Amino acid sequence: MSTLSNNPVQETTMEEIIKTELYAVTNGKIIPIEDVKDPVFSEKMMGDGFAIQPTSEDVLSPVSGRLFQVADALHAYGIVTDKGIEVLVHIGLDTVTLRGKGFKSSLKIGMLVECGELLATVDFDYLMEQEKELTISVVIINGCSDLYRYELNPEQKARAGETIALTVFKKTGK
Repeated sequence: MSTLSNNPVQETTMEEIIKTELYAVTNGKIIPIEDVKDPVFSEKMMGDGFAIQPTSEDVLSPVSGRLFQVADALHAYGIVTDKGIEVLVHIGLDTVTLRGKGFKSSLKIGMLVECGELLATVDFDYLMEQEKELTISVVIINGCSDLYRYELNPEQKARAGETIALTVFKKTGK
């Protein structure tokens, strides 16, 4: 003889935390996104993230994923990770006006990139001649909700592809 429990079935929602580490895109000094000299970035209009004052002309991918954006001017790259985190790497400030001059890249939309893979090589001397700010901003463009939490690496000196600059924590319902 079997007995049935009188306890009602309870539905539970398991919450999962997705952790994504964003690596330094170049050698240089990590700075808070709030310190970028452009309100689009400093006021987080595009999202939260970090920036680097570069000391190297190579710009690497901060994550592994698929390119969903490669700007015609080669100054900005959008990468979506397999966990759905959308990352924008924006090289310099007001550099779209250079129409690609000073930037070298062979990447195309749809290509897969690995963390630490070269996105672009930048002629910073040319950018400075054009009076452009060199700061590279790295922004989570789909992370503007209470589900996201960010931890900026307090160590300011970064090595490209080696230093974790920002850790992103995203809550998901399961």
